[in-house]
Amino acid sequence: MLYNRSERRLTIRKYILKRFFLLILLLFGITLLTFSLTKALPGDPVQSLVGERAQPELIEKIRKEIGADKGIFSQYSGYIKLLLRGEMGRSYYTNRKVLDDILMKFPNTMKLASGAMLIAVPTGLFLGFLAAYKRNKYTDRIISAVSITGLSIPVFWSGLLIMLLLSLKLKLLPPSGTGDIVFLVMPSLTLSLPAIATLARITRTSVIEIADMPFINTARAKGMTVFRINAVHIFRNIIIPLVTVIGLDFGSYLNGAVLTETIFGWDGIGRFAMDGIIKRDYPVVMGCIIIGTVVFVLINLIVDVLYHYLDPRIRLYAADR
Repeated sequence: MLYNRSERRLTIRKYILKRFFLLILLLFGITLLTFSLTKALPGDPVQSLVGERAQPELIEKIRKEIGADKGIFSQYSGYIKLLLRGEMGRSYYTNRKVLDDILMKFPNTMKLASGAMLIAVPTGLFLGFLAAYKRNKYTDRIISAVSITGLSIPVFWSGLLIMLLLSLKLKLLPPSGTGDIVFLVMPSLTLSLPAIATLARITRTSVIEIADMPFINTARAKGMTVFRINAVHIFRNIIIPLVTVIGLDFGSYLNGAVLTETIFGWDGIGRFAMDGIIKRDYPVVMGCIIIGTVVFVLINLIVDVLYHYLDPRIRLYAADR
């Protein structure tokens, strides 16, 4: 079935509206589940805030100020009203608006996620193509071994090794902190290692599968260069799984790379959420989870919309539905 550009735009518009409606339902479910779990956790956030030796009068006063003296349903309905007003409450410890802190720290997480993907995407694609064209040779085996190692080593361990080498031994980069590109290199490199390994393995498998198809042999018989075959025929046919992996990784990084940000002292969403969990600062935890959910769903929505432009088969399927 053929359909024109206006019909394609209408189909995509309907799909986006449907996803936004599902996002609202998802946010409602996430807030309900997260709010219930935070209230079920052991420990008292007020007690953690004032200390063990605080007077009962002070504890009761703070409990009233933060609304912890009300029932769970009343607290949840109050939080929903805050969200509908575009607010996320205030931190128990700093009394700052949670949304203001998240908006202040999110650009740092965006820098870290973007830096990691700038390293991971070209490196993973290069290693994947190289392994595919050197399949079953030593180069392929080395790349496969490195990819498995990159997926197996925990981030906190690889981060410490990178810090030991580049900062403590070679003294090329500062060990931790938030700032310009010199502070960004090590956490971005650490965060990119699992993505490099995943992209390399998927690229290798996809290229081998496409390279053995008849239309690739026809292109070779016509005298096309290797670069043109890779760029025009092979890459266009493996772009869908690559976009999927890149989108999922980028979305997870934007949610905050907790371990990486903690190791390198990077002031982002992940470290902010971890501090909130440790301190039982429930408004901070709730805010980070909600923002993370929205970001992840929006990234996946962008990836799904890209499918319509990258693969005509998806456009035809969407039109038939």
